[in-house]
Amino acid sequence: MRLQVFCCIIIKLLLFTTCAANATDPLVVIVHRDNPNQQLSQHQLVDLYMGKYTAFPDGTLAKVLDYEQGHPLRTLFLTTLTGRPISQINAYWSQVKFSGKASFPQAYQSIDAILEEVASTPDAIGYVPATAVTEDVKVVYRFVQ
Repeated sequence: MRLQVFCCIIIKLLLFTTCAANATDPLVVIVHRDNPNQQLSQHQLVDLYMGKYTAFPDGTLAKVLDYEQGHPLRTLFLTTLTGRPISQINAYWSQVKFSGKASFPQAYQSIDAILEEVASTPDAIGYVPATAVTEDVKVVYRFVQ
């Protein structure tokens, strides 16, 4: 039992250290490399990530990808994108979910999972640290640090 608790603590510390290191890199928003959209504005991203719109500016439905609640990149991305604290964003989503007007973006646990999904899904959109970008995806928005 103690060994399990110890292992769990070690794994969480390693995961937190990895996420914290990645959180210092500038974030970029990515789409599939063949997505026709070359660039998105901050306003368009707010609309997609806050459930106001479900499609790219060209009308193609977007599969919006996010990290699980509590993930440091999710907090950094949403607070930087919207200029609001994560508590307000979570309260907004609770209200929207209750009203049935929109659904949460699909949640993933890791940067690699987001990269893999965006690279294999033409209508997917996600965000990762700039240093994680591969040739399988295209950057459509960069946060200025």
